Amino acid sequence: MNIDFKFSNDTAAICVVGDFVRANVALGDFIAEIRRRKIHKINVSLGGVKTWDSSFLVFINQLHDAAENYGLELKISGMPPGARRMLLMMRRGAPAAVRVLDERLSFVEFLGEYAIRTYAAICGGVAFIGRVCRSVARMVRGCAQTRATDWFFALDAVGPRAIGIVSLISFLIGLILAFVGAAQLKLFGAQIYVASLVAIASVRIMGAMMTGIIMAGRTGASYAATIGTMQTNDELDALDTMGINKIDFLVLPRVVSLTLMMPILTMLADIMAVLGGAFIGVLIMRIPAGEYFAYTMQAIDMRNFSVGIFHGLVYGIIIGLCGCYYGIKCGRDAGSVGIATTRAVVASIVWMVIATGIITFLFEVIGI
Repeated sequence: MNIDFKFSNDTAAICVVGDFVRANVALGDFIAEIRRRKIHKINVSLGGVKTWDSSFLVFINQLHDAAENYGLELKISGMPPGARRMLLMMRRGAPAAVRVLDERLSFVEFLGEYAIRTYAAICGGVAFIGRVCRSVARMVRGCAQTRATDWFFALDAVGPRAIGIVSLISFLIGLILAFVGAAQLKLFGAQIYVASLVAIASVRIMGAMMTGIIMAGRTGASYAATIGTMQTNDELDALDTMGINKIDFLVLPRVVSLTLMMPILTMLADIMAVLGGAFIGVLIMRIPAGEYFAYTMQAIDMRNFSVGIFHGLVYGIIIGLCGCYYGIKCGRDAGSVGIATTRAVVASIVWMVIATGIITFLFEVIGI
């Protein structure tokens, strides 16, 4: 084994060639030279390492510690994949002050790695949905590992506590729809049809969509953060150790509660959006209140109402699954909780838009 140390300007370079086995490399002189020369970056090339043992991991770990202690930027290229995985396990929970970069992948390698990650993510998501479905089946049979207290807390969190924000946003959305519609309908002297515009848009899709976006940012993020924090505190491992099914105990009450409450919140959003439109139509456009609400009731039929409620039901399932999935898959440090929360919100909104497109297309085909 040969280790070559080089210094140039503010950068120190280390090149390791050969088998790194049973080696004890003292870095004291190297670190002292780094401090004397006021080095800011350390580049480590490990492409020549074929065989290694635990002494190799100790050597890399010492470089990490030195970089963290003295605020240096550490770049590592060519590390063997097995050593990289073991190093991540060794340093799990350590401060993430060091930026470790692997050598750049070629375009073909990048596509291959991306395809593998995508395939693994799809398989993981499908497996999680299957576990939740089995948990729901156990709940129907009355043998799920849940507590009544968890259900009450879950229903309270996604129901009564969400009424205020859903009502406010929906009222403002109805108000905005009325403003936009009135600006165009005035050109034709048809301001009265603002009532029909707001009613149909709100009841069929906008009420459910805005409720879904609100609940994705409010509840989906909460699910991911709560379960992700339990992951960092090893509480999920404790549940596994005690033989408690964490899907039954944590995921089932949250997903089912949100699924049940979303149609109710969607109906509330529809009502508040209609009232927001009425605020503009009656008080600003001087449309008689009786006439405004008469046109509103004429525009709302059971078909549009059912479509909106169905959207809300689907959105509840999507938000609950995304929030709990990313919480379960969270890493074990504080940064991972933030990442899981962000991914849960983004995935929820993306899948809601995809679901909306699919449902709209299917309903258009069958004439609903």
